[in-house]
Amino acid sequence: MKRREFLKAAGLATLAGVLPGWDNSFGISAFALNERKAQDDHKLVVVFLRGALDGLSVLVPYDDARYYSVRPKIAIPKPGQEGGAIKLDGSFALHPNLAPLMPYWQNKTLSFVVNSGSPDPTRSHFDAQDYMESGMPGNKVVSTGWLNRVLKELPNNGSPVRALNVGATTPRILQGPIACATYAPTAKNRMNAMESPYIARAFEKMYSGRTDDLGVAFAEGMEARATINEKLSDQMTAADQGALQANKFSGFGRQVGRLIKEEPKIQVAFVDLGGFDTHVNQGASKGQLANNLNVVGKGLSELISSLGNTYEKTLIMVMSEFGRTVKENGNGGTDHGHGNFIWLLGGNVDGGKLHGNWSGLNDRALYEGRDLPVLTDFRSVLTDGISQHLGLSAKQTDAIFPGYSRKGAPLKVLKG
Repeated sequence: MKRREFLKAAGLATLAGVLPGWDNSFGISAFALNERKAQDDHKLVVVFLRGALDGLSVLVPYDDARYYSVRPKIAIPKPGQEGGAIKLDGSFALHPNLAPLMPYWQNKTLSFVVNSGSPDPTRSHFDAQDYMESGMPGNKVVSTGWLNRVLKELPNNGSPVRALNVGATTPRILQGPIACATYAPTAKNRMNAMESPYIARAFEKMYSGRTDDLGVAFAEGMEARATINEKLSDQMTAADQGALQANKFSGFGRQVGRLIKEEPKIQVAFVDLGGFDTHVNQGASKGQLANNLNVVGKGLSELISSLGNTYEKTLIMVMSEFGRTVKENGNGGTDHGHGNFIWLLGGNVDGGKLHGNWSGLNDRALYEGRDLPVLTDFRSVLTDGISQHLGLSAKQTDAIFPGYSRKGAPLKVLKG
């Protein structure tokens, strides 16, 4: 690393230590000049549901009798029954707590890719999440996340908030050379270091007015923080009153939507939601999983509402590291599985229908006789979606997912 680049990285690392709301991922390349012309103002939002979401409670195959025979406690009732799922078509229905998303199914901007996920057989949360975030299943040594590699292929608009992460730390998916700003909601009555006037003045005295690399790094960090604070002032106040809990992120939709709408230079955003490892007492229409899905459904709906007209140029992808067993276990829950569903929302999504190949729930159709199979590699979904949405070439998508070779025809998850 050259001395100039080292100083920039060091300066950004210093800022990351004192700015809980600013995490740069050692974003040296954020300062590099980029002569490419902007392709468009389209946005990409990724929501990761950690813990392995039970897709069969989200997208309910209500016309398959086996679904109910192997899930006597946790199956979602059929449409029309008490606590029943909401009918999508003749085969599938939506969990009742995801009712806020039905308008987008009806206006054909919501779809699901069935039997999708990572081809790697691991049932380890750590490994599966790492593979889906790096975009390179089975490779444990890759140093960057695929969303950071997306940024590398997009024009550098010079903004310190090209990438927004809503969470406590920089996730694997955003690690890499391009800077990302992290907004981490803080607990009630907890003061960030830079909110102390004494600390703030000390750092300003050290770095303000400097024209070297450390001075530039400090200015960039303060600009990113000011942008986030300005756009989310109302939400930050609510957080201080305990309305926004970091472990639930119940307000993630309003936060991200408002920022993207009011800060046009944001290109990608990432949201982490946890609590989907439901081995015990998973519940059905009500219970542990239903409560989490209520947060997801309401949050995504608020995200779209907050985006306003920007929704037409936004692609939202919702995924989890793998699915769960088709049969419920003895504790009223489900165990680690394999295949799952990827959710897609956005103005250009070819929605109101399902994509991919559904093979049913009989034992011969299941992976190892117990799990949904992965018939569509998650990289196919991502490649098809982001290449068309962001206007990327085949060469660029190859750089985002190196070593991946598509099998079969494109999914065409977007219109046009």
